[in-house]
Amino acid sequence: MSVTRALALSGAHVVMACRDQRRGAGALGLLTGAGVPAERLSLRLLDLADLGSVDSFVDGFEHESLDLLINNAGVLGVPRRKTVDGFEMHFGTNHLGHFALTAGLLPHLLAAPAPRVVTLTSIFGYFGFLDFSNLNGEMVYFRWMAYAQSKLANLLFGWELARRAEAAGLSLRSLAAHPGYSRTNLFTGGLRRHGPGIDARVLGYTSWMFAQSSDMGALPVLYAATKPDAPNGALIGPTPWLGQWCGFPAQVRPFVPLPDHDPAVAEQLWSESERLTGRTFAQL
Repeated sequence: MSVTRALALSGAHVVMACRDQRRGAGALGLLTGAGVPAERLSLRLLDLADLGSVDSFVDGFEHESLDLLINNAGVLGVPRRKTVDGFEMHFGTNHLGHFALTAGLLPHLLAAPAPRVVTLTSIFGYFGFLDFSNLNGEMVYFRWMAYAQSKLANLLFGWELARRAEAAGLSLRSLAAHPGYSRTNLFTGGLRRHGPGIDARVLGYTSWMFAQSSDMGALPVLYAATKPDAPNGALIGPTPWLGQWCGFPAQVRPFVPLPDHDPAVAEQLWSESERLTGRTFAQL
């Protein structure tokens, strides 16, 4: 909620896309109770694990133009399971859902004078690699590697979107951001619901011992979303002390493993994402 609060208090109208109506209403109440004007917030249902829900959200989007899209939903460390459309849950939600959402909202973005897309990745991307023969975890599945793969896909999507928008001569900018090691509900609540086992308990304990606050973790996202001269295609994260885990935001070096730092890999991911979702970016 830190990003939503900061943007709304700065004068933006924020559409809060939530997959759970009750929890979304609770978050809305907390924000208005903390002084955020209610007229600057609206709540819409969106489940990125369901392409039908993505289509409904896009079809019902009530604003002609969209200045900023923040792709920040995520699942972490869930046991092997599939989305409504049959994709591995991490890859389907964290990457394919955002890919489809961005494609659907692209006309609204291009109607804005200086649109921007910010896609959240993670330091888990350090450990990710794209296995195009096993994107859906059907051959081998390990939940943390599945999460890492999805976060690497987020970064490569942000880069490829930036490259394509620039090649098309569009004003759209695409950046990636990662919050470092932050104490958020993704680690605490998510691991309680989906992560039984010693690895989940260790992550839960270390997040409280070593992670920075959620407000600090929101700063790279806000930097990527609002800094006027933030370069197209940049990765924004905590300044690189403690291995980019904690600190104030700046442009940081990418953490992509060398074999995946080939633009051809990002292009292949884009093509595969179009095939899997059936969504294309006509203007690109």
